[in-house]
Amino acid sequence: MTEIKAQSAAGGSTARAASPATEPAPVETRQGKVRGTIKDGINVFKGIPYAASTSGANRFRQPQPPQAWSGVRDATAYPNMAPQPPAPVRSLFASWTDPTTISEDCLGLNIWTPGLRDGGKRPVMVWFHGGDFASLSGSRSVFDGTRLARRGDVVVVTVNHRLNAFGFLYLGQLLPEFREAANPGMLDLVAALEWVRDNIAEFGGDPGNVTIFGQSGGGGKVATMMAMPAGKGLFHRAIIQSGTYARNAHLEAMSADAATGHAQTLLAALELSDAHKLLDLPMEALVAGSVKASQAKAPAVWRPVADGKVLPAGPSWPSAPEVSADIPLMIGSTATEMSMLMGTPRPDLFDLDEAGMRKRLSAWFGPKQLDEVLATFRKKSPGATPGRLYFDISTAAVFRRGAWRHADLKVAQAKAPVYLYEIDWETPIDGGKWGSPHSVEHPFVFDNVALSTSMVGSSTAEPQKLADQISPTWIAFARTGNPNNPAIPEWPAYTVPDRTTMVFDTQSRAEKLFREDERLLTASAAEKDAL
Repeated sequence: MTEIKAQSAAGGSTARAASPATEPAPVETRQGKVRGTIKDGINVFKGIPYAASTSGANRFRQPQPPQAWSGVRDATAYPNMAPQPPAPVRSLFASWTDPTTISEDCLGLNIWTPGLRDGGKRPVMVWFHGGDFASLSGSRSVFDGTRLARRGDVVVVTVNHRLNAFGFLYLGQLLPEFREAANPGMLDLVAALEWVRDNIAEFGGDPGNVTIFGQSGGGGKVATMMAMPAGKGLFHRAIIQSGTYARNAHLEAMSADAATGHAQTLLAALELSDAHKLLDLPMEALVAGSVKASQAKAPAVWRPVADGKVLPAGPSWPSAPEVSADIPLMIGSTATEMSMLMGTPRPDLFDLDEAGMRKRLSAWFGPKQLDEVLATFRKKSPGATPGRLYFDISTAAVFRRGAWRHADLKVAQAKAPVYLYEIDWETPIDGGKWGSPHSVEHPFVFDNVALSTSMVGSSTAEPQKLADQISPTWIAFARTGNPNNPAIPEWPAYTVPDRTTMVFDTQSRAEKLFREDERLLTASAAEKDAL
């Protein structure tokens, strides 16, 4: 907080005034006033609570309203990160920082906006962070919304919410009082969107024009929100980035029976016979227990549950959810998602030989089909090593197959457009071995290339060309539901049979039937969960 002391005409008293260079005037929310900062001309508010702490009696339950406060609350520090075990920093992410600590008091959001209380009615872009449904936060440096807000005259919001067992443990069959509290981590995001609806006009945003967007697990959260009745009316456009993965090549929620099995695995890991004892367990013990449960012979998984009410079904099977049929959708992936997802924990995969590659790919393809698949991919990349072919083909079998499936289901509804994209730019990091890895689009979407040297390299000229195309495209979609803008070639909506894809690279292009041979080959791949 900056203080300016000024002598009064009478010569004695001091007055306190905000410096316009560093601090905007306080903003009134429904819970009380908040005071932020100014960065490069953008008003920044961090750590605003959108719901109460989830500790104590609120653990595993639906989010509760935040407590009101008197006076002016400082909104200058990121909210706490949801409880989770520490994780090693992946080399590609080394330049992205997240200066937060873990706590069950983690339901907070951050806002970047060009104007306050000015009637600007700016599009609002609400970011759901990745990390599957188990880790990370919305406060990474690469998610700083300053440049995105300034470039597009939009309001950017990032959100923290409950994760892993704290957010996706299903107790409905074990404890009757929790039958109405499935998917509390997703209900947190509903509460965040309700807060945006009720308060964002004070921050210069339009509550009637809200886009939810997210990558990886964040994309999965977007897909899940599109199937939740509680989300109806809280958002108006959606972007799923690299979020179409898991069983059957589209994000499919767990059944209540399967989720109960994971809850029982957690109880066994903690050596508990009574699920009630989970309510009073110290946070650290529950974190440790969830890690142990995830390493069990039949590992526990923390993902959304189709409980029949909070999440009625799906979210995208056997058809696109009717509750969001009128929501325009943009969906896509990167060319080699698996190089990061599989290659980081298993660097030996980069050095696979032919036999090792074939053995691993047999998870999706039978011997005869695998020969055809390999011939198809080798024709496109004749110099590719077995390791690179493995990453290319597994990405097609998991992510691209899921994106095609999502797009086809959305088109079948014929109520709102869907736009399909792929990012093919290859990072030069480590001699180019990563190709176009999972998460490579973050610097381009948020226009934060300079903060992302570990992902895109120290020379910013070429990756900035991507940011100068992708960031305006996301902004255009958030503004109108149509991504077309002067920064890219004309991008027709996805239709069947054309299946046009926008291929983002230094020279981007829209291509009909892009990778159609791969789509046909992978459509009948074995229905297995690859991750």
